[in-house]
Amino acid sequence: MTGTTRAFRVESPGRGSIVEVPLPDPGPDDVVVRTLHSAVSRGTETLVFRGEVPTSQYERMRAPFQAGDFPGPVIYGYLAVGVVEQGPGAGRTVFCLHPHQERFVVPASMVVEVPDSVPPGRAVLAGTVETAVNALWDAAPRVGDRIAVIGAGMVGASVAGVLATFPGVRVELVDVDGSRRAVADALGVGFATPDAAAGECDLVLHASATEAGLARSLELLGDEGEVIEMSWYGERAPRVPLGEAFHSRRLTIRASQVGKVAPARRPRWSLSDRLGLALRLLADPRFDALITDTCAFEDLPTVLPALAAGERPGLGVRVSY
Repeated sequence: MTGTTRAFRVESPGRGSIVEVPLPDPGPDDVVVRTLHSAVSRGTETLVFRGEVPTSQYERMRAPFQAGDFPGPVIYGYLAVGVVEQGPGAGRTVFCLHPHQERFVVPASMVVEVPDSVPPGRAVLAGTVETAVNALWDAAPRVGDRIAVIGAGMVGASVAGVLATFPGVRVELVDVDGSRRAVADALGVGFATPDAAAGECDLVLHASATEAGLARSLELLGDEGEVIEMSWYGERAPRVPLGEAFHSRRLTIRASQVGKVAPARRPRWSLSDRLGLALRLLADPRFDALITDTCAFEDLPTVLPALAAGERPGLGVRVSY
């Protein structure tokens, strides 16, 4: 290792800093990437920042190029876009599931080229849209379905944005924050607060990570409807209302998680294929509505505490280098 670069590191729960880290010498099958933008995955990264990853999930929650271990010191993150400076395909703009770091060395097989039709600043959403794609493969919506997406954060909004292109589907984005109506309008879907949401849904995709959101998801289903649970609760254990009419109405709750390709597509689609699809979908400029905040890389030590404390509202935070 002959060089160094700078990365954002969670030193301990609630405290982060910019640190110098080694930059390995690249091998013949590696690329050196100079980061243009990264993005903060608000839900997962604030859980990591607060030290709320359960001990039992330390290995499952590792990011592909994480350095260190939970609860810290740990270099974490997975939404980065940069330019290949050295190695196969030099000069390409690529997406990589890499933490917040100025330059990095990874196998060339771990980067996916960003299409010319997708601006680098929007391409940081690829990992989030990939999560939406996987959830919709799990959900398998049909033409004309009545669908609610509960939780208008980055993940929920990404799901709604992809669903907006499905023929004949009624899509309603549901959130307690009425200001998220502007996001729904930009995506071309309906919006409602939980008490005003339309019921008799065929599908509900739940992404609010709240007990109340999960309960409302079940209430909005029609008979034999299904909730796709996308939320990750960390150390919390939400109560699930399985009494009253849950059984008589034959309702279903099913988990979706992006770590593996959905079973219905797994024999034919690789992780790289799925990520490439997400990047192609990002040619749609409507997804710009998901980036509502920006910051400089140097400001992450102050931005993450504000996000974790709920003092910096909005959706996606794009980091510029």
